[in-house]
Amino acid sequence: MTIFDELVARGLIAQLTDEEEIKELINNGKATFYIGFDPTADSLHVGHFMALCLMKRLQMAGNKPIALIGGGTGMIGDPSGRTDMRQMMTEETIAHNCECFKKQMSRFIDFSEGKALMVNNADWLKELNYIEVLREVGPHFSVNRMLTAECYKQRMEKGLSFLEFNYMIMQSYDFYALYQKYGCNMQFGGDDQWSNMLGGTELIRRKLGKDAYAMTITLLLNSEGKKMGKTQSGAVWLDPNKTSPFDFYQYWRNVADADVRKCLRMLTFLPLEQIDEMDGWEGSQLNRAKEILAYELTKLVHGEEEAAKAQEGARALFGNGAQNTENMPTVALTDGDFTDGVIDILTLVAKSGLVASKSEGRRAVTQGGVMVNGEKVADIKLSYTKADFETEFILKKGKKNFRKITLS
Repeated sequence: MTIFDELVARGLIAQLTDEEEIKELINNGKATFYIGFDPTADSLHVGHFMALCLMKRLQMAGNKPIALIGGGTGMIGDPSGRTDMRQMMTEETIAHNCECFKKQMSRFIDFSEGKALMVNNADWLKELNYIEVLREVGPHFSVNRMLTAECYKQRMEKGLSFLEFNYMIMQSYDFYALYQKYGCNMQFGGDDQWSNMLGGTELIRRKLGKDAYAMTITLLLNSEGKKMGKTQSGAVWLDPNKTSPFDFYQYWRNVADADVRKCLRMLTFLPLEQIDEMDGWEGSQLNRAKEILAYELTKLVHGEEEAAKAQEGARALFGNGAQNTENMPTVALTDGDFTDGVIDILTLVAKSGLVASKSEGRRAVTQGGVMVNGEKVADIKLSYTKADFETEFILKKGKKNFRKITLS
């Protein structure tokens, strides 16, 4: 099976241009391709997983990945898939986030010896002269056609700023610049980026001739992949300081039955033959498939040791035997967490990370979803002293979300 055939079999390709040329390039390790990442946070999240895994697969087949950080477009805002304007960031924030991204990406992509690149589109976008853009790039874009793009339709209802309207031109210019600077001949992106990606392909061919090798592929279900990164308690981050390896494992352990085999195909590096054998699995076998998914992805992001600890901890907590709290996620309270020597339940449940805010914690308590040491908490005004945490203190939200609370 060629690498292209594997991408298709794993359900990763939705749309593409120039299929035969794309096959020729990626099957023979001749593709230099890019995927864009918006530096809107200091950590990647599970919604980026599909892109990271794709980059790893293609690099393993001899192709060269370019991780393009949208430092320049991040100063404009991207209307794709949004109903509001994205907040613009400072250069310092973008630089910090880029450093964090590269550290996390290095678990997937080998950046040594020029085997992969991380570049920032601010390097060329900031140098552009506005008149030069109008003269050299503007004539290649039809306003009427741009307005038919789905990303702009969504924003037109609430008001599309001229700043955002330029985003397609900027992203298209990215591909043009990458093609000239690094020989980048292919771009990958989500289904919500298709119009922007086509703009880049067409810009290269119009300015450099139709024989220019510029091709596009979109990832299947990338919009769904972005939703993967969100839970009721916020985002599921790749940074262990934001989402612990245990919680990361539990996120994948709790995927819907209908999604587990799809995630195994798209996101893990298990042989397709092994995954195909799971197609008839039901009941306890399906739970085993979820364990395999959770272990493989936790190992990929946090390493084998943390994956093993997370799996052992989950089995101890949710198995049929007595509860074992050794590998349970732990939160240590400091003196600053107490007010007049006490901490209330809403502050505690928010501090633990089981909820994103006190208001969410209030709802959880009033709905009977919070327990302390096996007993349901009914009073939102309940408070605890430091002495309460000198013995084992287990906080639980819902059926499968635990924290062991200690004193630092």
